[in-house]
Amino acid sequence: MTEQKEHLQALSDIRSMMERSSRCISLSGLSGVFAGIFALIGAYLAYEEMGSVYEDYSSFDYLDSIAMTVYFLEIAGGVLIASLLVGTLLTIRNSKRKGIAVWDNSAKRLLINLGIPLVAGGLFCLVLLYHGIIGLVAPATLIFYGLALLNASKYTFNDIRYLGICEIILGLLGSLFIGYGLIFWAIGFGVLHIVYGAVMYFKYERK
Repeated sequence: MTEQKEHLQALSDIRSMMERSSRCISLSGLSGVFAGIFALIGAYLAYEEMGSVYEDYSSFDYLDSIAMTVYFLEIAGGVLIASLLVGTLLTIRNSKRKGIAVWDNSAKRLLINLGIPLVAGGLFCLVLLYHGIIGLVAPATLIFYGLALLNASKYTFNDIRYLGICEIILGLLGSLFIGYGLIFWAIGFGVLHIVYGAVMYFKYERK
């Protein structure tokens, strides 16, 4: 009986090692918290810009609309760059602490499966802007981001799947309430990231 238990334990250990080697487990929960904070800052800047435009709506014209759209894209780009930079640094630190490689096959598969829906979503959002359908841009970013998380979840912590589902639901709701896209965007990329990052940190990193 004892020998059978030892065999079962050995098989369990082998399975755990195989799952560990096939998944990117060096992602830092704190990177999600910082990404959420950056997103909330970006949403605030966008809200301030919208407020200043509506205060002088009588002089608002097509060129102002283009300028505001470009400004929003710059904010989104700044949030993305800041989040990637901090996320990369924290992931490297987490990898060193766990004694695992930063870049391996699992990390490569994670980025590929995450990147394909993100690139497709980014191109789709540009098409929406081209046709002047600005109100659906924020919901579309949430939906494609959620799909990207679902697609990549099999190569990292399973918990990220639930974040992806929440992002998709928010995006679909945002598509029904066009005028509140910025609020849904702030909740999805800001609040949810902070909550998810904090949960991941206390669950997997804090000892």
